[in-house]
Amino acid sequence: MPVRFSRVLIPQPKSKFIKIRCPDCGNEQITYSHAAMVVRCLVCGRVLAQPTGGRAKFAGHVVKILE
Repeated sequence: MPVRFSRVLIPQPKSKFIKIRCPDCGNEQITYSHAAMVVRCLVCGRVLAQPTGGRAKFAGHVVKILE
């Protein structure tokens, strides 16, 4: 009798780290895609990400999604 192996699939997370460029000063900053707190630019203080209960709402330009 052959032994059958069942495949257990491991789900990948839907959240990632994202590099955002500030529209005011051009500073690039890394933040979490599902941010739970307001993310401000470290140089000028502008709000870059607002929490929404799930994926954050981004005010800056998303430069790159980091894996």
